Amino acid sequence: MLRAGLVGLPTSGKTTIFELLTRVHEAARTHGKAEANVGVSKVPDTRLDQLTAMFQPKKRTPATVEFADMAAGRGDAKSLVDVVAYRNADALLHVVRAFRDPSVPHPNSTIDPLRDVRMVEDELILADLGSVERRLERLEKDLKKNPSPDLKAEQALLVRGREALEAGRALRTLGLSADDTRRLRGFQFLSAKPMLVVVNLDEADLAHADRAAEHVGLTAFLAEIKAAAVGVCAKIELEISQLDPADAAAFMTDLGLAQSGLDRVIRAAYDLLGYMSFFTVGEDECRAWSIPKDTRAQDAAGAIHTDIQRGFIRAEVVHCDTLLSRGSLAACRDHGELRLEGKDYIVLDGDTINFRHAT
Repeated sequence: MLRAGLVGLPTSGKTTIFELLTRVHEAARTHGKAEANVGVSKVPDTRLDQLTAMFQPKKRTPATVEFADMAAGRGDAKSLVDVVAYRNADALLHVVRAFRDPSVPHPNSTIDPLRDVRMVEDELILADLGSVERRLERLEKDLKKNPSPDLKAEQALLVRGREALEAGRALRTLGLSADDTRRLRGFQFLSAKPMLVVVNLDEADLAHADRAAEHVGLTAFLAEIKAAAVGVCAKIELEISQLDPADAAAFMTDLGLAQSGLDRVIRAAYDLLGYMSFFTVGEDECRAWSIPKDTRAQDAAGAIHTDIQRGFIRAEVVHCDTLLSRGSLAACRDHGELRLEGKDYIVLDGDTINFRHAT
């Protein structure tokens, strides 16, 4: 399961968006320390909806994203370092306030998304700088006992990281090699995680949701810090959540929205991490499975079960667009479109796969 942690200043709407995404409303007990509320969101996918309508299975299982939100109103970056849900997060979602509401005063008096994004980014950088410095101190001692090539490579990478952090640059901006990225991932640094800025828009600015970053003056800074953005209006999403599905659909149509902002947030988080979905279909279940892009078929089988990965023989593959167009797997087979692929086949987003494997 993909995991994302929400960050943001007070009154940004962060916790409201978390609750709307996950339907989790009960605050975690903090026991005097920083802890997180955790909930799961389903990744919207019309392809899975169409496959479910075709096969009429007993069960429909979408891909999911796990979101974490700091309990008890805490959320400064220094406290996040010790919270498991944030250390283990694959990405961070920074909810930044762009809505105007005199009844909800901003902690810094004025509405300024660029200032707020910079402020939180600086917090993440400072938190990581402390962690890097502590690790380098330990490394210096370890190298005296064991000057191994791995420890020296780690030291060189962390020195490079410290230089970037001291210059006010997040670790995600370093442009690391694949090996260095894997090495750095083990430290779970906050500023190394992919960042999605969720711009919480004013209701009057909803028409700008598709270009929210540009609308609030964030485009250049987001390019500088290597972050993506998506626009949402928590006030409207709260109203939509209180309607039955038919009324919600009509309300969204009236607003000119093709899909809810929350669906776009979930989808954007999924895409930010470079993930995609393949499907398994049948009378028992239609299911979307999350895998990184450019995953081999045998590795994709492991998303279902390690036994299938170990016993992999062949993958029966047809893209969901072809399957939906033909109307059945039998028709795809008759037209020669249901292919047999080997373990090194690179799975495509939307592939429908049946894995043949030894038991």
